[in-house]
Amino acid sequence: MTEEQSVIVDTVSHPGISIVSINRQQKKNAVDPTTAKQLYNAILAFEEDASQKVCILTGTGGTFCAGADLHQVALKKSDDAPGENLRPVQGRNLGPMGPSRLMVQKPMIAAVAGYAVAGGLELSLVADLRVVEEDAVFGVFCRRWGVPLIDSGTVRLQAIVGLSRALDLILTGRPVGSQEALAMGLANRVVPKGESLQHALDLAKQIISFPELCMNTDRRSCYYSAFDASSFEDAMSYEFENGSKVISKEAIIGAAKFSKGMGRHGSFKEFSKL
Repeated sequence: MTEEQSVIVDTVSHPGISIVSINRQQKKNAVDPTTAKQLYNAILAFEEDASQKVCILTGTGGTFCAGADLHQVALKKSDDAPGENLRPVQGRNLGPMGPSRLMVQKPMIAAVAGYAVAGGLELSLVADLRVVEEDAVFGVFCRRWGVPLIDSGTVRLQAIVGLSRALDLILTGRPVGSQEALAMGLANRVVPKGESLQHALDLAKQIISFPELCMNTDRRSCYYSAFDASSFEDAMSYEFENGSKVISKEAIIGAAKFSKGMGRHGSFKEFSKL
């Protein structure tokens, strides 16, 4: 396998949906610096392409991602100069695992099979939603080797599952199966083995059937409230100021459709279904 194949990007099979696949099967999709750069560039390209509405991040060969490639880390010396992907955080620059410093600008789904551990867990947390196969395993497995979480794991994990649950995973490094992940909010859907990508595609198709501006505005408000707001009032103001701009562009049109009989009694039949 050539280095050029370590990340596969498909933007044509499903209109509006980018599928970004880590493809280092012989390394359990562990990420080396080349793969990190390719992942980072793939997510930036998704953000910049107006025709692409949802991104699915996955891994080939039945594994999501086993984390950083420790074989590469072991080759380093303590006095080696840091590589490009080990530079300090400067906004949205390249992270050790690639896109880990990005707050991705459009919806993103992780389709998780097999292991999503260490840096692989951190990559899954970059996504808004995680569709998880029944035999999938999450965990901070790098706890055993003194490898820290420096790809937003301590930041995103506690925001998603709560401080106490996050510390349980971070302090013990223990494996977490799909059903426990679902119960703690780490997984959003649990699906049969081999079906995470298809279920993620079904979910993506439903998402892109909705008015895009409104959905992305609400999504940004959620992230602002979780990570950036200085107070409840600040979060509420951000929500109102940005949401009110949507009314003339999408809400009035949507209300007219409802007035004509569309979507009554909570029906979603006009939209894609899971």
